Amino acid sequence: MTGPNIISRNEFTILIEVVPPAGPDPEALLASLASLEPLAVDGFSVATNPVAKPRMSAMAFCSLIRQRTRRPAILHCTTRDHNRLSLQGLFWGARALGIETVLITTGDFVALKDRDVTTDVRDADVFALLAMARDAGLFAGVVFDPLVETGGLNRAVERLERKVQAGAQFVVTQPAYDRKGADLLAEATTPSGLPVAMGILPLRTAKHADFLHEKVSGIVVPDSVRQSMHTAADALVQGNANAREALGLARERFAGACIMPPFDHYETLFEILGASSGGADA
Repeated sequence: MTGPNIISRNEFTILIEVVPPAGPDPEALLASLASLEPLAVDGFSVATNPVAKPRMSAMAFCSLIRQRTRRPAILHCTTRDHNRLSLQGLFWGARALGIETVLITTGDFVALKDRDVTTDVRDADVFALLAMARDAGLFAGVVFDPLVETGGLNRAVERLERKVQAGAQFVVTQPAYDRKGADLLAEATTPSGLPVAMGILPLRTAKHADFLHEKVSGIVVPDSVRQSMHTAADALVQGNANAREALGLARERFAGACIMPPFDHYETLFEILGASSGGADA
């Protein structure tokens, strides 16, 4: 797939979320991503300092991904890390490097224990950041968190409507693990009129499933899925099977899927996606 509109309603799009390395050496991670060449992957979605911990520049890593894999990379941009001057430079720099698509997010909050050495900037809110991205000529997407655990679905839908009015052009959702979760996301986001990629976060162990459900905001792992992880003879096999089922649900109701392999385990994508004889279009 080529061009800035990496996510559209015309064909199902598969994105892989990538967390840049915590250091200056990109080689091991780039090699892992290059190994995915046989798979039907349309592009990569590159996080910026997730959980408010320092990582290699997401813009630099997007550029490195494009050079190594010849596939598009989406740059995550947050309101947390830059003032308006830096954000404007970031967008212009992205365009100069051939990065055409950005995902606009608020960004994870800095933990209390880290606030004595770093701060949230938030010079612009997510709506102003969307407008800046569009003015810079970038194809701009947003995230959707249904806020199920706090009963905030209506508030989340209203916030998405405001993002659409501010210029959002596509949506990536939080992960879903069963039909009920996928249906909820589809019904909440369809009125936006935008192409939507459903999030898929593969489970690795029963402990991993419990942690995501209990500790990670925005992620709900249903009881039945957690129980299946606890009783499985091989939890990793079960987790990959659940991710394949989620991918099938995404194909039914969404324009795409964004798969988020945990802990850099990109090799699991061969179990989830299977080999593709032709690969994805560069």
